[in-house]
Amino acid sequence: MKTVSVCVYCGSRPGKHPIYQQHAEQLGTLLAQQNWRLVYGAGDVGLMGSVARSAQSAGADTFGVIPTHLMKWEVGKTDLTRFIVTENMHERKKVMFMNSDAIVVLPGGAGSLDELFEVLTWKQLKLHDKPILLLNSDGYWQPLLDLLNHVVDQGFADPSLLGFFTTVDTPEAAIATLRESLS
Repeated sequence: MKTVSVCVYCGSRPGKHPIYQQHAEQLGTLLAQQNWRLVYGAGDVGLMGSVARSAQSAGADTFGVIPTHLMKWEVGKTDLTRFIVTENMHERKKVMFMNSDAIVVLPGGAGSLDELFEVLTWKQLKLHDKPILLLNSDGYWQPLLDLLNHVVDQGFADPSLLGFFTTVDTPEAAIATLRESLS
């Protein structure tokens, strides 16, 4: 039986509200409890470090991918089950995507948005059908959801765009949604 691999995109900073880190830690633990592999950006800072350390502590297989130029900045976490160093960001995103069955996006900044929009665009173009979840910790993604609705309302995207991802409010809901989507 194939191991389920979940790609987590999230901030390399912890953010202002403790719930962001709490949700990252809970998600890492819950992934391990499902015997699912964490695929992520291989950093040991911010939410990235929180999700990875929690997953590791709970016994999860961890697969990290980091470009050479971010090794110092994101503090490359070399004690993962699998640690890959790429030449650039494009290669990093490709390796993460190709080694995952689903994507969960936690709070984050421009990098997380870049990763989200790439997989969302690919799904819109029918290049994949992997589940994409936004973990809306304490309403973090609400402004983005409003913007996406605006994009649709203004005729720049088909309403189907809004069905290419699922928004959940808790790590537990993310796991339940993934279980249903991946079965």
